[in-house]
Amino acid sequence: MDWGVHLPHLGRDVSRDSLIGFAQRAEELGVHSGWTSDHVCWPAEFDSKYPYSSDGSFPAPAGLGWLDPIGTLLFVAGCTEHLRLGFTVLILPYRQPVVTAKQLATIDVVSEGRLILGVGVGWMREEAEVLGMPWDNRGKRSDEQLEIFETLFNDENPSYEGEFYSFPEVRFEPKPVQSPVPVWVGGNSRAAFRRTARFGHAFHAAFEPLDIVEDEWRQVREECDAIGRDLESLDLSLRMFLDPDQVMEPIKSIGGSADQMVDTIGRVQDIGVTHILVDPVARGGVDGRLEALSEFMTNVAPQVG
Repeated sequence: MDWGVHLPHLGRDVSRDSLIGFAQRAEELGVHSGWTSDHVCWPAEFDSKYPYSSDGSFPAPAGLGWLDPIGTLLFVAGCTEHLRLGFTVLILPYRQPVVTAKQLATIDVVSEGRLILGVGVGWMREEAEVLGMPWDNRGKRSDEQLEIFETLFNDENPSYEGEFYSFPEVRFEPKPVQSPVPVWVGGNSRAAFRRTARFGHAFHAAFEPLDIVEDEWRQVREECDAIGRDLESLDLSLRMFLDPDQVMEPIKSIGGSADQMVDTIGRVQDIGVTHILVDPVARGGVDGRLEALSEFMTNVAPQVG
């Protein structure tokens, strides 16, 4: 099992020192990857429903700090040596694809090939409107963006002509160190499963009960079969709360005692998950979350095959 951890780039106490200390300690503990979530800003009131809570509410209180996900990974690339750097997930419709491609290539170059490109199409229409970005056909637009990334990252003289985006032959250097850059696709729709089969190196589920994740993984396999994609080249990842005190929904968490955590992880493994991204929940701010991660990587992770 590979372990990822959500980096402390959001909260009431985000800072340079907390990011450096958390990322470097995670690396020392043997954590595989560090991850950022993507929001820029959103209206004080909105109607869109958050898909990962039971009542559709978005658990982001007023005054919550939220550093830019791309900038955060660039920063963490400079203070770590081995930690892979991922998005859970980067919302493609919020951004212009060529500029985004340059930022992603920069992360991969300065980190010497540690980028994981987690992608999604988003859920908050009002945030896209604040950013001045179109919300219609966002799935098709996202697919074109992924095609553009492939073109810019691999072609010597890239150009693109699509339904929503186009550009003439350009010079785009340097290319990412990795070829290809691994794409991990998030989402819970049939379109997301098709996107995974077409572009993905992993399907990245988040905060869902295991029976739902298992069914989504089945649908991903169906989409792979439909296009002749070898499923062996695709991994399954799941984001879960790391919740020692069991304050979150247990169906979305790894919580309780070390034995309880090992039991939960065993059930996660049974459905085919090979990477778990833990999102620590603990008192004490960043220090408390880091302590929870340290105890997990010391006492629980070594018991998992």
